[in-house]
Amino acid sequence: MTTKRKRFWSGNKRFRLMLTLELAVMLPAAALIYVNFHHLKSIKREKNVEATIHRDFQYMLSVSEKKINEKIYTMTEEMRDVFPSPDADTELDKGRKLDLVLSKHPWLAHAFLYDAEKGYVFRSQPQQMTDRYFREEHDRMSEMYRGWFGMDAKMLCDGIHNRSRAISYYGGPSKRAGGFSFVTSAFFTFPQLSRDRVVLGGVSFDPDYLKQTFFPGMFEELVAQKMNEDRGNQLAMMVYPSDLEGDQGDNLLAASPGWGEGKPEVSRNLDDVFRGLTLGIKFQGTSADAIAGRWLQQSFLILGVLSLLMIGGLVLTYRSVSKEMALARLKSDFVSNVSHELRTPLSLIQLYAETLELGRIKTQEKKEEYYRIIRKESERLGRLINNILDFSRIEAGRKEYELRETDIAELVRNTLDAYRYQIEKNGFEFELSIDSNIPTVCVDREAIARALVNLVNNALKYSADEKFLVVRLYSANGVVKLEVVDRGIGIARRDQSKIFEKFYRTCDPLVHNTKGSGLGLSLVRHITHAHGGQVEVESTPGKGSKFTMSLPLPVDTGQPANGAASGATA
Repeated sequence: MTTKRKRFWSGNKRFRLMLTLELAVMLPAAALIYVNFHHLKSIKREKNVEATIHRDFQYMLSVSEKKINEKIYTMTEEMRDVFPSPDADTELDKGRKLDLVLSKHPWLAHAFLYDAEKGYVFRSQPQQMTDRYFREEHDRMSEMYRGWFGMDAKMLCDGIHNRSRAISYYGGPSKRAGGFSFVTSAFFTFPQLSRDRVVLGGVSFDPDYLKQTFFPGMFEELVAQKMNEDRGNQLAMMVYPSDLEGDQGDNLLAASPGWGEGKPEVSRNLDDVFRGLTLGIKFQGTSADAIAGRWLQQSFLILGVLSLLMIGGLVLTYRSVSKEMALARLKSDFVSNVSHELRTPLSLIQLYAETLELGRIKTQEKKEEYYRIIRKESERLGRLINNILDFSRIEAGRKEYELRETDIAELVRNTLDAYRYQIEKNGFEFELSIDSNIPTVCVDREAIARALVNLVNNALKYSADEKFLVVRLYSANGVVKLEVVDRGIGIARRDQSKIFEKFYRTCDPLVHNTKGSGLGLSLVRHITHAHGGQVEVESTPGKGSKFTMSLPLPVDTGQPANGAASGATA
């Protein structure tokens, strides 16, 4: 049982590779993808993205309210510093000074000063008194404050003294010709007076100023600051009465550019200075829900792309490793085949040499035959060794070719004459056709001869039934073409693009039953490319193959391009 198990593991390297990839890479990758996918699903289900955006909006509205209040407080304190003195000025002087304060600060609608001991002064912007709504507001507020201060001034002063900045605000809706408005009034005490004195000053901010200048300016500043800190979707802000719900419509007090229509994404009821108003914020042209949807969609898309890339990487890794394993197997076959091919000529050489050495051959004719066999097997052995050496040099990048002007017709003829014995011994009908007008070409004689021998040797090895071999040499279209044609087993179309790869051998049983190194065609392609040419194959299974080496002619050779084949035939 143990022996069978060892054989199983040693004979299933591909299975072990797959198992290793799955356990070491694919399972962790799949787990990571699964966890990320369900995390995104939980984010979508629990609307975490929208919640994060809303928290950010809430924080921005809180900061915005503080900045809006701070600006109003600062403006109020500036007004308080230029108010008339409750003690140094007469009532008439107080009225004039309040008129001066209003004239220098047009964003104020009203100003007043109340002293429980010295009386009450109320002034309004004189240029607005022609407006019916403003005049009604002046009359109403003047009388309301007179009665209110007469009853509760002491309580108001005590409350203001207890505040951190000694200022209190009261606001409410106001009528104007332009629609809904809001007026807020500041009440303050004077730091230089005793806390026992019942003295109140105050100003009312003009509703049109708040609506047209103050809030739009603050919104522009706040939005610009937010966009500088966090560049993203454009924001819009608005302010409206707190008792309104839904679309604020005509009752909207003020808004930043780009607000458009609709409800705010997040709102905050203002306190202190603008109690009664609500601050709202949203994205321009989109919503938090839409942004969250796009973010989730992009996240799922990115996760999908990463998953595909990861799967693609695993597939490529598997194919690469499989290719290396296949190459290792081919190298192993190559060693086995080369060993066999080396052993065969060596055995023959040893056999015939020993026979001659023992003197068992008596006739001179038989001795010459044995000598000829030894020579041919030695040449065969030399060709195999040369192929291996050439391949080794090519793999190491050290292969060099000595290109010289060569009569290629003479080179082809001499090479085939030296190989004629091998061809005839294998029983082949041989035909050599060489164009009579072939120009000289610049080639490495030894390399071209070896390429031709490799092609011829393949034709001899893989022709099972019909033993026919044709070698043609002719010029056409500015190149010299060397063709080797046989009527052997042929090559399937799926293998024709692979047979020039090193160690590759087709799946045909005849090929696998015939010993070979798998280097011949690889060397042919390398030699042809090194000469600036191309090698092509045309083949039909069962009908034979035609290999064509195309070598470029010298540029300055005025050789006519013709495809006729003529010359000696053997």
